[in-house]
Amino acid sequence: MAQFTYSTLTTAILNFSETDTSVLSSTITDQLIANAEERIFRDVNIDANRFYFKATTNSGQGTYNAPSGCLIIRAIKMTDSSNNMWYLQKVDQTMLDEYTQDEVANTGKPRYYAMFQSGQGTSNNTNYYKIAPSPDATYTIEVEYSIMPDQLSSTNTQTFLSQKFPNGMLYACLIE
Repeated sequence: MAQFTYSTLTTAILNFSETDTSVLSSTITDQLIANAEERIFRDVNIDANRFYFKATTNSGQGTYNAPSGCLIIRAIKMTDSSNNMWYLQKVDQTMLDEYTQDEVANTGKPRYYAMFQSGQGTSNNTNYYKIAPSPDATYTIEVEYSIMPDQLSSTNTQTFLSQKFPNGMLYACLIE
């Protein structure tokens, strides 16, 4: 299949659904495209959107702000003062809550992490990650994460996905 631009993808969506803009307005197709891109970038680990953030932990602190622009955390690597390195196992936030119960009192060598959103009800919800047990010392932490790149729109008519993965874009839009 040929590469897509915003216009040709919108037309393909309308053609496959056998309808026109009176049924699927640009507002609807724009949302379909945005949802499809977000799903692809969450589910597919694309190297072009992978970034790294390095920091240090604080003893007894288990919750940290995710890096700016973070869509999803792919991995967290910890290093202790003796340069021993290990990766944390990703688990569900509820498992961490049950495992930790008291973030300050339950300290040790971190083994698990979970990502979550602040849920403040604003359009700028902050992403966080929680590690457990809370660090018992200062560790170096390296977060490997993916960002959401610029999305396909009427003003940004070509993207990496629309040019390199056009079938997947169309399929994801039709699923949405």
